[in-house]
Amino acid sequence: MLEAEFDKFAGEYEQAHAASIRLSGETPDFFARYKIADVAAELARRGEKPARILDFGAGVGNSLGPMRAAFPQSDIVLLDPSAQSLEIAKARFPGQASFQPFDGQSIPYDDNQFDLIFTACVFHHIPEEMHIDLLREIGRVLKPGGSFFLFEHNPWNPLTLHAVRNCSFDENAVLINAPQMKQRLAIAGLSRTKTVYRIFFPHFLARLRPLERYLSGIPMGAQYFVHAVKPTV
Repeated sequence: MLEAEFDKFAGEYEQAHAASIRLSGETPDFFARYKIADVAAELARRGEKPARILDFGAGVGNSLGPMRAAFPQSDIVLLDPSAQSLEIAKARFPGQASFQPFDGQSIPYDDNQFDLIFTACVFHHIPEEMHIDLLREIGRVLKPGGSFFLFEHNPWNPLTLHAVRNCSFDENAVLINAPQMKQRLAIAGLSRTKTVYRIFFPHFLARLRPLERYLSGIPMGAQYFVHAVKPTV
């Protein structure tokens, strides 16, 4: 991840994102909220209440509002290589989290620090050759038994491809399908995973979204997440 690339788009991120997803009929806030709702629901099923959360590649903080609402007692850290993006996040949400820059390679925390690590549509910006090392870093700072949720665009969905092709800050993006991502996670030591596909219906078909629970294994949703649990031994 190049700091300069992210700094370049920090000030215009919201407008560019909104324009790229126009065909979905939704706003960037919708996509931020559904992700955190999915994470919160999965953790509730597991009986987990994360004391410390890391948002990896947090950018301008779009996930922080719903994350703070879902986990009001948690210590939240926003991590990003773009200092300018973090300054915008800090101005948007003063006192709501810690805002930590990093060099894009080594996460500046000791081992086993976080109960939950979350990343949303970040890895398609990172060169493929860096993925496994960064996933190992994520695994290193995740507590044993802790959860890592990785959300990504699904390259097998045509509307997703259209959105990415028409988004200025995705000009260098390389989309990753879920089987590829699961394989990289396994190589990095995070082999206890499950994949869920999401967002099958645009806004004008939103009344059909309750059916998504029955479609989550079909690889045609606009996005997907992989939930990995760090082994305890």
